[in-house]
Amino acid sequence: MATTTTTVLEPPEFDSSLRASASRSYSYAEAFIPALTTQCHASNLLLLPSGDLLCAWFGGSIEGRPDICIYLSRLPAGQKVWTEAKKMTHDHTRSEQNPLLFRNPSNGEVRLLYTSQDAGNQDSAIVKQLIADKNGVNWSDPTVLFSDPGTFIRQPIVVLPNRAWVVPIFKCRAEPGTRWLGSDDISCIRISKDEGKTWSEREIPNSYGCVHMNIQRLKDGTYLGLYRSRWADRVYLSTSPDGLDWTEPKTTVLPNPNAGICFDVLPSGRVVLVYNHSSKKDALGRRDGLYDDISDGSDTRANQATKHEKEAFWGAPRAPLCVAWSDDGGLTWDRKTLEDGDGYCLTNNSEKKLNRELSYPSILVEDNGTIHVAFTFWRQRIKYMQLKEDFFEH
Repeated sequence: MATTTTTVLEPPEFDSSLRASASRSYSYAEAFIPALTTQCHASNLLLLPSGDLLCAWFGGSIEGRPDICIYLSRLPAGQKVWTEAKKMTHDHTRSEQNPLLFRNPSNGEVRLLYTSQDAGNQDSAIVKQLIADKNGVNWSDPTVLFSDPGTFIRQPIVVLPNRAWVVPIFKCRAEPGTRWLGSDDISCIRISKDEGKTWSEREIPNSYGCVHMNIQRLKDGTYLGLYRSRWADRVYLSTSPDGLDWTEPKTTVLPNPNAGICFDVLPSGRVVLVYNHSSKKDALGRRDGLYDDISDGSDTRANQATKHEKEAFWGAPRAPLCVAWSDDGGLTWDRKTLEDGDGYCLTNNSEKKLNRELSYPSILVEDNGTIHVAFTFWRQRIKYMQLKEDFFEH
């Protein structure tokens, strides 16, 4: 297992006011979203019809501890300051992670889905949800949506033309008595034809190691799926004619360090992806697993065995954070750096400010071409950026 660094860099001023940058050659504004906790990670954005922008993430001390809960902030329409963070979940027996915001198009209600797991055991995760009014203000108590252990979410729910909901999930699997490391994870979709009351499931063929499936409808009516890779090699891609029947994931030319990605489609049809342009080839060390920081030595289980002649790789740098775009459905890509740094993530430790990843983006595109991006900044804050389409012209 790699040793941790003692390097501590001073963080930037975490200003929550949305400010334009005169140093950029394109339309650009940024802000740090207010935080209540030492660690902040895994943001997710939702734009309401009112123009309000919601951002959810998880926060606490260190990922996997039972103080990790879901938080929410809002950028009111026409305003330049994000509201103070609001704590949304309160189960301090489990680590609650990976929030996902969704608006029901039929009645406007807002849903907040999230995972809930025992310590660092992602194979114990279930999915819970909160439901709010159309303004995302008054929230219900939590209920369990998916109770089968090992079910994880990250990416937005897609609504098909027939009004069916499709939520991409991935299954964190480990043999009984072994410690989950991610070497046998697969992707599936769950489909609901009754607005989330009942669900069916389809497995993505041969999707071993492909997780965080992100689905978007292309301008020609077909569907594109992009994936994070547990192998820390490349972003993977699959396609579907209807959002239900998917091809086997194949590698793209874009690298991936076993970290989150997110994409959306511009009104022009251009596919826009935010991701880390790095992989295990850039790694200076390797972690044993994602939750090494919370281990107290009492867990004597053997690590999960290598699967499918591959094993999950943890510790590749999560930087630079880049925007890539494709005008041919993901076959070829151009790219530009959005935020740069060394991306050090051989530890998740935010208490000592050791982690410096720029990662886990969420992106959404408005009908007018405005691009909203949120991402993890050193696991200390969520950073928000607002771009226009002239970003691609400079």
